[in-house]
Amino acid sequence: MNEATVAIIQATFEASNQGTIHFGQVIGQLLHAGVESYHVDYRSGRTTYYLPDGHTVDCQFERPAHGVADAFDAQAVRAAIKGAQQGLVMYPEFKTLTQAAGCVGYTVWLAGCHVSYLGRRGETHVERFPE
Repeated sequence: MNEATVAIIQATFEASNQGTIHFGQVIGQLLHAGVESYHVDYRSGRTTYYLPDGHTVDCQFERPAHGVADAFDAQAVRAAIKGAQQGLVMYPEFKTLTQAAGCVGYTVWLAGCHVSYLGRRGETHVERFPE
């Protein structure tokens, strides 16, 4: 795999987790790197980035100390998304809010322009990218 691609992915991951870039910037940088999709697993503390050629890049983050809520609250997930879209909620807070809403992880489908948020029992909320 191209070292420049890995560097872009890792730099984007770090900046997002530090709350220094917005979701739109994350998407732009990952598209530039050729990422097709990525999956965030709050329970394992891992984000996996998928490239069209079958390569993957795994990045680790600290798992939530407070755990993930048992019940999936799609309304609370949507509220966290709205805050992020408005630039009021950066990623560290977004993770806390969605975990409190029972979200165990999500997959960002860059090619499909949507995100699928997942609950413990297979609940799903799909959010299309804003136009």
